[in-house]
Parts: sequence; C-alpha cells; structure tokens
Amino acid sequence: MKKKRILVLVREGLEPPDSIDGMSNDEVYVAPWKTEYDVVVTLRELGYQVRVLGIFDELAALREIINEWKPHVAFNLLEEYAGKVLYDQNVVSYLELMGVSYTGCNPRGLIIARDKALSKKLLAYHRIRVPKFAVLPRGHRIRRPKNLGFPLFVKSVMEDASFGISQASLVKNDDALADRVRFVHESTGKDAIVEEFVEGRELYVGVIGNKRLLTFPVWELLFEKKPDDQPLIATARAKWNLRYQKKWGIISRRAKDLPEELTEKIQQRSKQIYRHLGLSGYARLDFRLNQNGVLYFLEANPNPQLAYGEDFAESAEKMGIPYEKLIERIISLGLRWTLGTK
Repeated sequence: MKKKRILVLVREGLEPPDSIDGMSNDEVYVAPWKTEYDVVVTLRELGYQVRVLGIFDELAALREIINEWKPHVAFNLLEEYAGKVLYDQNVVSYLELMGVSYTGCNPRGLIIARDKALSKKLLAYHRIRVPKFAVLPRGHRIRRPKNLGFPLFVKSVMEDASFGISQASLVKNDDALADRVRFVHESTGKDAIVEEFVEGRELYVGVIGNKRLLTFPVWELLFEKKPDDQPLIATARAKWNLRYQKKWGIISRRAKDLPEELTEKIQQRSKQIYRHLGLSGYARLDFRLNQNGVLYFLEANPNPQLAYGEDFAESAEKMGIPYEKLIERIISLGLRWTLGTK
C-alpha cells in the first residue's frame, strides 16, 4: 500500500463531504465541490494518506500542516486566493519557498497564461495565429481600434474563461461594445480584452507533462439543439448550468470528421503553445477552427477542471488513461518538477 502523504489544497468552503449517500447524480454533478470530492476519494482509494486544507486568504494553517505533517506533495486544486484568480500563483510560490512538491502548473506559467493579452502577444511573436485583439483599460475612454471589425467578443483580461461571459459578450456595434466593456470593468474590476469573434468549431486539447509532453485527443464542445443562426458561445451557463445544458443539448466529445493531418497539426501546435507559455503539470488549450479550416488559439487553462467525466478526464480516458492513472500521473509530474528531473 502507498504511504505517501498528500495534502489537498482547496478553496475554503469547497472541502468535500465524506459521503454522497442519498444524493442524486444531478445533485452531485452540480455540486461546487465535485472536483474536490472526485480527487480526494480517488487518492484515498489509491492508498495515499490524505488531508484536505481549505484556504481563503490566510497561509498560517498551511505552514503549520507542512511543518507538522510533512506532506510529500501538495495536490493543488486552488483557482484563486483571497477571491483573486491571479493570486493563486502566490500560493504555489509559497509551496516552493517551503520546499514542498506540488501538482499542476508552476507560478510563472500561471501568471503568463492567466493574462489573456500577455499570452496572445507572446504567441503572436512565435507566429501562432490568434484573433485580432485589443485591451481596453479601466478609467480610459472606450474606443474601438480601427483594425478591429465586428462582431467582437468582450471578456475580462484576467478572469477564468467563463466568468462573466454570456450571449451579450458578443457585440455587433460600438454602442453595444461600450456597454459590455463597462460591464466587464465594473463587475470584475479588471481591464477588458476585446477580440474579433471567430465563428466555427470550439476545440479543446488536453496536454500533460513538464518537458516531455503528451497530448490527448482533440475534444469538441457541441450545442446539438442550437439554432443554426445562433453563434456558439461557451457561456458560464453552458459550462455550469445543468438545466441549460439539457435545454440546448450541450455536450463535449472527441472531435469527429477532422482529417488526420489536421488533428496532428492541432496536437503539435498545442505542444508548442504549452512550451511557449512556460506551462507544466497539465493544461487545457482552447481553439477555434473556422469554416475555412484555419485554426485560432483562444486561451490556455492551466490546472483545468479535474472532475471525473469532465473534458480533461474524458479525453485522457479516450487516450487509454483511466481516471485513477491520470491522478497518479499528475502526482508523479509534481514530484519530478520540484526535484528538477522534469
């Protein structure tokens, strides 16, 4: 039996229950702690010694448990610190200062990937195709750059992909653009990024590794009941609202009808992007493939959702890596990254 001690870091309030007896599948699916529950249960079934620590804006408890329990690795499921997405990298940096191995992405990769504008500039330098974009800062006059044509997509430059995204994020004139940019400024407290909307297929690629990388099968988000004249937008409701998903037939699955050559190109491009952004551990990369077969990179998601049945785990399963093996591999990568053997 494995004896390694694993400290699972979660956001305070998302500590998973000991049991889900009496809950329906739908109730479990929408539970905010589903990822945490799946990971913790799997680790215990694999024979690890597991402790869970909820963190919000205080690290004293983390320091105490590190000093007293001496975990072999911290399984990092944090997506924010003190309510700020960009601050999660500070917790990872703290783990490095304390000499504790951790799963997932390193601090520099988190900083670069979280900043949608910075990551796009970096990739454009490396000749990776991204939509034309501009950052509209808070406190400045809202003015559309002349090189950006409608329709445009508006979102926060820093928040997670689905946060604050709705059908209203797609704008078709300057008045709607100004309204949406103001909404992003006021609701997130951050600058807005405005980019040309790429109509087409929404594709995801899971990548795992530090130096030697493995890409999972190309995955696709589908709206099976969407009217033909409605654009495909991965809104917050599309990702998290079960009733909305059932209404529009929202599913994700292995992308079909992609030529083998194009599939290989997408997977190879994913490895290039992963390296250019300095990512480690595991990530999901988001793309759009337009009607002419032109591929656009949208954004990177380091430390993506790890719940059983979600895109990342499902695509790993198709690759021949069941959930338990996926969790084991993530732990192994975390240990190797810290030890410098990559």
